[in-house]
Amino acid sequence: METRSIGSLDVSTVGLGCNNFGRRLDEPGTREVIAAALDAGINFFDTADSYGGSDSEVFLGRILGARRAEVVVASKFGWELDDERRGAHPSYVQRAVEDSLRRLNTDYIDLYQLHKPDPSVPIEDTLGALDELVTAGKVREIGCSNFSSIQLDAADEAARGRSRFVSVQNEYSLLQREPEKEVLGACERLELAFVPYFPLASGLLTGKYRLGQPPPKGRLTTIASLSEKLNDDALSVVESLIAFAERHGHSILELAFAWLLAKPAVTSVIAGAMSAEQLHQNVRAAEWKMSDDQVAEVEALL
Repeated sequence: METRSIGSLDVSTVGLGCNNFGRRLDEPGTREVIAAALDAGINFFDTADSYGGSDSEVFLGRILGARRAEVVVASKFGWELDDERRGAHPSYVQRAVEDSLRRLNTDYIDLYQLHKPDPSVPIEDTLGALDELVTAGKVREIGCSNFSSIQLDAADEAARGRSRFVSVQNEYSLLQREPEKEVLGACERLELAFVPYFPLASGLLTGKYRLGQPPPKGRLTTIASLSEKLNDDALSVVESLIAFAERHGHSILELAFAWLLAKPAVTSVIAGAMSAEQLHQNVRAAEWKMSDDQVAEVEALL
C-alpha cells in the first residue's frame, strides 16, 4: 500500500480507526480486524485512551504483540475519562502517557495526540510536557485533534523550537467540508499532515442509506445526536454521488476515500471496521486515483 508522511513517520494511506474496539467489538472480533489490516498492508492504527473504556488500547497492545515494531501506533489523551483524568495540564500529560504505554504494552507511542483543545491550560505548557516525552523517547511525534486554524497557528508559535505538532485530526468528508474553510490551508502553510476522521459521515457514504427507502439500523438511526444528518437533503446528495461513482465503475464508499486522498494535505484516511470484509473494502477504496477533472465534477455536485 502507498504510504505518506506524518512528520518522521511513514503511514499507509488507509489507516484503521480503533474506536470500535472494546465498545462494539469484543477481543476476538478485534483480533480478526487487526489481522486483516496487517495482511492488507495497513500499518497505521489510531486509538485513544477514551475508546472502549480504555479497552481499545488494551486490545490493540495485546493483539499486536511481537508485531508492534512493524506498525505506527497513534493514541490520544485529553478527553474526559473521569473527574481526575482529563485535559492537557502538564502533570496529567505525564500520567496519561504512562497509562497508555502500560495498556498498549509498549515503551513508546509513535504519534501522541491531544484529543481536543483545553482552554484552561496554555498550549505552551502542554507542548512543554509533550516535548519532554519526545526527549525521553516515550513519544516519537506529537499531534492534535479538533483544532481550528487559529489554534494550529498558536500552537506552532508556542513550540519555539521544541517539539511541534506534525498533524491534526479533524472531521472531514464529502458531506462535512468545514476544514476547507481554513484548516487545510493552515496545514499546507505549517506543513502539517491532515488526518480526516468520520470519512464515511457516520455511514451516510457507505451506500446503505438511500433516498425514499427505510433506513437500516445503524449509528445514524440509534444515536440521537447523529439522526439529524439523516434527512432528504443529505440523501439527495448521496444519490448524486452514488450515480457519479457508478459511472466510473466504483462505489460511493470508494469515492469517499479516493476524494479525500486526492487532497494534498491528507495523509491517511482512518476508518473503523467491524469485520475483515469491511476492512478490505476500505483498502480497495484507496486504489482509485481520481483525476483533477473527476474531483472538480464531484465538488460541483456538492
